[in-house]
Amino acid sequence: MVPLAEAWDSGASSWNAQRREGYANDQGQEASLVAVTARSNRSKADQDPAQWLPPATDAHCRYAAEWVATKLRWSLTADEAELAALRELGDSCPLQNVEYEPAP
Repeated sequence: MVPLAEAWDSGASSWNAQRREGYANDQGQEASLVAVTARSNRSKADQDPAQWLPPATDAHCRYAAEWVATKLRWSLTADEAELAALRELGDSCPLQNVEYEPAP
């Protein structure tokens, strides 16, 4: 959900190799690894929600919730633009919940 480069910039750069591997292969939370088409993956690249959202607007709320859940699960930070975009998305998604379990 949160690309490796974004995770690196958000705190993963200080992790040990074992934690980075755990993040890259996280199967403990359904939203951490989401299968998408190659085209969609290339379109997203390492961008955060301030720079990229799924083309289908009806997926924005779920995408934002899963992004936030992944960041919280791994105690990753968010920059100002990312936070602003997530707040705006959250305001338009009053029924969307964020659910996560802290990473081991």
